Amino acid sequence: QVQLVESGGGLVQPGGSLRLSCAASGLPLDAYAVGWFRQAPGKEREGVSCISSSAGVTSYADSVKGRFTISRDNSRNTVYLQMNSLKPDATAVYYCATGCRSRPGIYWGRGTQVTVAS
Repeated sequence: QVQLVESGGGLVQPGGSLRLSCAASGLPLDAYAVGWFRQAPGKEREGVSCISSSAGVTSYADSVKGRFTISRDNSRNTVYLQMNSLKPDATAVYYCATGCRSRPGIYWGRGTQVTVAS
């Protein structure tokens, strides 16, 4: 059974940091590009960042460039999202998925809540 499990979310003050993890089981995550997405209340899900299977290529939404860093440890079947200088507009449920774009057939985790508030 394929599972992606996100962790690391929580409540953080503006300007703070969090590191999200996306741990996979039941599939070799190193065979996939992995994307982080988020969905804020009342808004559509949006792509945040993506990393190629070999980690050679990364991409970021303009809103997070310079503050978020995506990485992966294929030996641990895990992808990370380091989030620094967090702003209140980062408040959302964060999901990881086996792809850089939302499309049929990719695997999704259930999400982890990130709340940025003072």
